[in-house]
Order: sequence, then structure tokens, then C-alpha cells
Amino acid sequence: MRARSLRALSAGAALVLSAALLAVTPASAAPAPAGGGDGCDPIDPASCLLPFPSNWYTKADPHTATGLRIDMRTTLKNSLGLPIAPDEWNRADGFSPGSDLLSRVPGVDLARSGAAPVTDIGASLKPDAPIVIVDTATGRRWPYWAELDANAPDDRKALIVRPAKNFVEGHRYAVALRNLRDASGNLIPPNAAFAKILGPALPSKDPLYARQKAEKKVLADLAKRGVKRDGLYLAWDFTVASARSIAGPMLHIRDDALRKLGNRSPSFLVTQVTNNVDDKIAREVKGVVWAPSYLDQYGGLPGSAFHYGKDGLPSQLPGNNQAVPFQCEIPKAAFGKPANPALYGHGLLGSEGEVAAGNVKSMADEHDFAFCAAKWIGMSSEDVPNVISALADISRFRTVADRLQQSMLNFVFLGRAMTRGFAGDKAFQDDSGKPLIAPGAPLTYDGNSQGGIMGGALTAVSPDLHRSVLGVPAMNYSTLLNRSADFPQYAKVLDLFYPDKLDQQIGLALIQMLWDRGEADGYAWHMTGHPYPGTPKHQVLMHVAFGDHQVATVAAEVEARTIGARIHAPTVRAGRSLDTVPYWNIPTFGASTGGSGMVVWDSGSPAPPTTNTPPTEGRDPHSDPRSDADARRQKAIFLTTGQIVDVCGGGPCVINP
Repeated sequence: MRARSLRALSAGAALVLSAALLAVTPASAAPAPAGGGDGCDPIDPASCLLPFPSNWYTKADPHTATGLRIDMRTTLKNSLGLPIAPDEWNRADGFSPGSDLLSRVPGVDLARSGAAPVTDIGASLKPDAPIVIVDTATGRRWPYWAELDANAPDDRKALIVRPAKNFVEGHRYAVALRNLRDASGNLIPPNAAFAKILGPALPSKDPLYARQKAEKKVLADLAKRGVKRDGLYLAWDFTVASARSIAGPMLHIRDDALRKLGNRSPSFLVTQVTNNVDDKIAREVKGVVWAPSYLDQYGGLPGSAFHYGKDGLPSQLPGNNQAVPFQCEIPKAAFGKPANPALYGHGLLGSEGEVAAGNVKSMADEHDFAFCAAKWIGMSSEDVPNVISALADISRFRTVADRLQQSMLNFVFLGRAMTRGFAGDKAFQDDSGKPLIAPGAPLTYDGNSQGGIMGGALTAVSPDLHRSVLGVPAMNYSTLLNRSADFPQYAKVLDLFYPDKLDQQIGLALIQMLWDRGEADGYAWHMTGHPYPGTPKHQVLMHVAFGDHQVATVAAEVEARTIGARIHAPTVRAGRSLDTVPYWNIPTFGASTGGSGMVVWDSGSPAPPTTNTPPTEGRDPHSDPRSDADARRQKAIFLTTGQIVDVCGGGPCVINP
């Protein structure tokens, strides 16, 4: 997941760069609050935006799928005094399906309260659970785990409640915190504002009148599910964004671009051909594919964002095209039998050159795959300065999310070139003119780390992929970042520009709302079943590294539950997992299965911490699954047949690194 370009960038240089970028970025100035007032929710005085997410920060809009629209007026300010401009968030008709629920409960002891920890998700559904999340459309309780921010001082610790399965798009949820206790076991009473809201009806002139009126529906929904007012500390509701809101822009640029392309191959240019690369790769081909660009700068440089048309959807500036550099690795076996075409997705802030990594070459050579890769623009090596500036001024994060959506379109176009154009170019032919990539063979995908995360989103929107392998994947960066060994360098930027740890958690939750448009979290409900219009159903194989230092495996489990993947069993050796019920509520498979699945590969590294902090003990197993011959064999069988077979001899999948 790590990128050399990031390691080479010192923290000091990053901060200087961030400040410089902010100094020339006028877009960060937020408009004055509309309609008077600051819009803050009075029921949680620790911060204006708490609790979050909340329907208090929405307004009615009959033109959206949910009937609501985000209406944030006051947001966070960074240490330079720049507020987050809410405009981009206010396009949405609800909150992230992976929303972590944030509040601040001074003195709470989650263990004494009986709140479900990450090691016992099933406890979140107990009748007397102190935290209750109810899907108001179905009446069902929603599973979660609760934690306090282990990175914050006691007086600024956020209470973080994370869904164990993504919330359903377009649904409204009611949340209750009740019978919370401090370290001495004493019941924690509600704050003065919420206590007043729970009391008698307030006169219309009372400052809390509107909030009490809005709370009636929440309290009624909770009461129907047995959550009474006695012992209630806090209650609120929120609505999850619709599929149209989250994926609409991406699907629009996909459909618009493919309509213009028709059944042809995109234009491409081969710029370099290297023969006899090594004992595995017979030919390496580099070049450029052109895709329509929907960004607001010609060529879609880092820092650009969507250009919107009058219809509110991304629109192509006249003649604006994206030059998409690609690199392909063609194995020696392809000169005997044309290779299977596969897209490859690189890791954190990397580039298309990662397709030449040893494990990718081995996969190509052992199983006759031709891999072609492009950059995940938005989070590639060329985006490092812009990513840092977006952490210094969160208003800029739309530039990351929008470029990521353009990158998915770029991969779609690279795939079309692989299957509809490359066979006609001599760079992809042997000396007799025979294609080296099998004509008519199905396009597949294999990516690792960031490529596993982004690959889930690409799979969901691709009209050409049917099977994808997601290596050491997960979703939901708001969960991943604090748990990743890659994040501390970035955290230095946040610490300087958003030094309050409570603000940081709110900032990560805000970022996720935009990141959903460009990573698997926003697309998970449609990754396998429930495909988007014009998109086939997909199968996904997830390869997880037990104890991964860089991608939190707990977030991979959330993804598996959401997409309906089964997990290989026996999963891990007895005693390895710290969970009361390991891999709670993920169905298992034994010898083989169709559909989608997750396989856990265990290299002996320690189990990850149970807090929102990165692993620091033992060696990092992050790269082990892709480096294992049995794991690669399992991937190849899946990509060519759709079957996930047991390659571990009927036991847990163990790697001896």
C-alpha cells in the first residue's frame, strides 16, 4: 500500500507545501450561513456538527430520491481560520452508507456500559444494548461496534459507533444512547439541552422548540422498538444517501462516454515496446489511451474537479480528453496460447508501473494472464501534493473524489482497448500476426491494497467486468485511516491544520461522504448483486491478510457482509482471532463455492489492536497473499471459471513467509 513517493516526502515539506497550496486556493472561503443562525444542533454541545450524521443538517427537497438534501451551514475551521465550504456536501441527498456515528459523552466507560466492542459485534443486537440503531423502514436493529477515539485526550474523545454492515441506501435510521455509565458505574444523565427536550412541551418562543418538535418522530420510532425515554442520554436520526446521489455522477460519465464511443476501441498510442523482459515476461508495452475527461481543467491535472453542466451533472469541456498512460505485461506463455486479459490496480499513491511487480509477473507467467494497468488518478503518485493539501483544507477533498471517479472511467476505457483494439496492433501480436491477448476472452480485474479498495468500486460500475479479485482490500477510509500504519505521516498534516482530535473525527466523517463517490464504500451494495442499470452482476474474491498493518481487516469484514460474500472455513487456527464469534454473521464455505467469497491468509502476524490505532507488533503480512503460489492459483481459477476452490488442504490458509 505504501508508495515510495510518499515516503520520500518529509513531514516538514508536506506542511510547507500544504500552506503554500492553501495560500493560493480561494475556493475555501465558505459563504455566510443561509437564513440566519449557525445551524448547529444544540443536543450535543461538544461540537457544532455533533451528533453526526444527523437529519438536523438536512432540508426537504422534493427533487431528490430521499426527499431530503444536506443543508450544512456551519462546518469546521482549520488552524488558518478557513471554514469547510459545504457546497459539495450539500449536493447529496443523505449521508454515507458507511457513516460512523459520532458524539461526545464525557466520562463514559463503554465496558461498564455494556457497549458492543469490535470483538463482540453480536452484542450490539442484545435487547438491553446501551446503543441502539434502528432501520425505521424495516424496524430491524442494525449491528455495529462502539469505540472511543484512542488517539484523543480524555476531554476530546469522540464516541464512535461503526456499522458492521453498511447502512441501506435511502433508509432512515434512529439512534439511541441509553443507560451509559462512567468508570464507577454511575449512570450518566443527559446534558441540559437534551433533558429539556425530553421534558414537557416547550413554548414556540423557546430556543429548543424546533429541536423538540423534530425529536418527536425519533422518540416515537424508538419507542415502537422498545426504547423508552427512561435512561436515555441522546437520540437522533439520519438518512442515508440514495444510489442516485452517490453513484449518479460516475454512472453519468460512464454512460455518456460509452455512448459516444459505441462498440469501437478507444484511441490509443503505443510508445514503447520491450521484448524479453525477463524469464516470465516476453513483452512489456507502454502507451496512452484517450478517454473523455469530465474534469474542469484540460487534461484533468491533479487538483482538478468535475466540470458541471446546467443539469447539475458532470460535463465535458469541449475537446477535453484524458491521456491515460498504461503499461502491459505479456507473459511468455502468450506466445503459445493467447493470454487472458486482466486489468491491474496499483497500491497507495502508486502508478501503472506497479504492474511490473514480481508477484504480478508470477501470476501472469503461471496462469497466462496479460495484465494492463493505469493510474488511479486522484490517489496516484502524481496526486501526493494535492492529497496533502486536501487534508490541510478539507474543502479541497472534492478534487480527490472527482479525479477518482474519472480514474474509474479511464480503467473502463483501458479495458475496452484491451478487448477491442489491442489485438490489431503489432505490439500485441507475435511475429506471425497472431494476437497475444485472447480475442473474445472475458476481461477480469486483479488489484492490491488501494487497488483492492478502488477495485471494488470499479467492479460495481464496470459493464465489462464479471469477476474481480480484490487483494488485501477493505472499504471506508474513515474507518481505515486511523487503523493504518500508512496514516501517521498524513496525520501530521491533520494535527497541524485540524489540531482538535474531535474535529479530526468529524472531518474524516465529512471526507467519507465525498470519498464514497470514488471508493468501494459508496458502491458496495451494487458490487455483486443489485447491479446498476446497464451493468451485469459481478463476482468478487477477497484475499485478506490476517493482522494486516496497512488495511484494517475489520473493514474487509464489513465489506464482505455488505456484498454478501461467503468466507472460507476453517478460517483461521484456533486462538488466532480475538473475537467472541470470529467473522460474525459472514456465511462460510468449505471446499468450493460460486458467487463471491473472502479468504483469510495467515502468516503468523499478531492480531490487530482492538482500538482505532494501527498494528505495530510483528512483521507486516500485507504483501503475503499475492506472493503465495497457492493464493495466485486460487485467483486464476476464480477469474477463469467463477469458482472459489480450497487450495489450503481443508484447513485454514496458512502462509510461511
